[in-house]
Amino acid sequence: MAEWRLGRGWSDEELAKRLDALRSVSTNFPAEGPGSQMIGDKWRRYYTESEIGMEDPGPPQPNGAFETAWKAITEYQFSDPEIVTAHFDPKDELEGRTMLLELKVLGLRYLCGTRVTAVQRKQSDEETIYGFRYDTLEGHIEVGSEWFLLTKKHATGEIWFRISASWHPGAFPNWWSRVGFEVLGRRYQLAWHRLAYLRLRKIVDTGGRIMVEVPYGEKLVHTGPEITNSEIWGYHQPGPTERVRQLGKESASVHLQKEEA
Repeated sequence: MAEWRLGRGWSDEELAKRLDALRSVSTNFPAEGPGSQMIGDKWRRYYTESEIGMEDPGPPQPNGAFETAWKAITEYQFSDPEIVTAHFDPKDELEGRTMLLELKVLGLRYLCGTRVTAVQRKQSDEETIYGFRYDTLEGHIEVGSEWFLLTKKHATGEIWFRISASWHPGAFPNWWSRVGFEVLGRRYQLAWHRLAYLRLRKIVDTGGRIMVEVPYGEKLVHTGPEITNSEIWGYHQPGPTERVRQLGKESASVHLQKEEA
């Protein structure tokens, strides 16, 4: 079961101990065969995407917006720390990295384990795509995986970020946590997605200067920069085929769109 606390979090020593123990923990669903994400109708599949930056047309530029955004994504600095904080060892390679995600809602904190199981780097004449996927580990309050994909359109220079997930509820520590998740989960997901795009846009706009410096000699990293926004809970419901194109910093909205199984 996920470990939880009310109000206070965990010390660095406590987190380091839990992270070390998590390295031997398996995912809480099979990658293939019965029970995998490729089979069955119990999986909730959705995605959101947004334009988060712009470069000159062509492949990604050295030290440009695409590379800045990718660095923020791999360091999990796109995640708003008021909702989800990532704890991990920065010396770990991205692929295979084990992370403790600290989920925060209404004063409650849940520690949940994930592991990066795939990294993607593709380039064609039309676009460049970088991304990674993490899977949930035993004890997580969710079961499934999430892809984080950064794409540059070579013809226009547009840079898009996409979050795509396939999941279903997992192991909650008590009944009221499960009920609360069903009531508030969608609202927090919408806010987290919306803030991810706002944060990446601001990170790119500043050339990465607002990012937290990752202390690669340290045991743990707690990401990322505090970026306040008074309208974090605002969203609208676009049509079923509308793609989120967030051109405004304060009026950006997000809609969870269903993906085909």
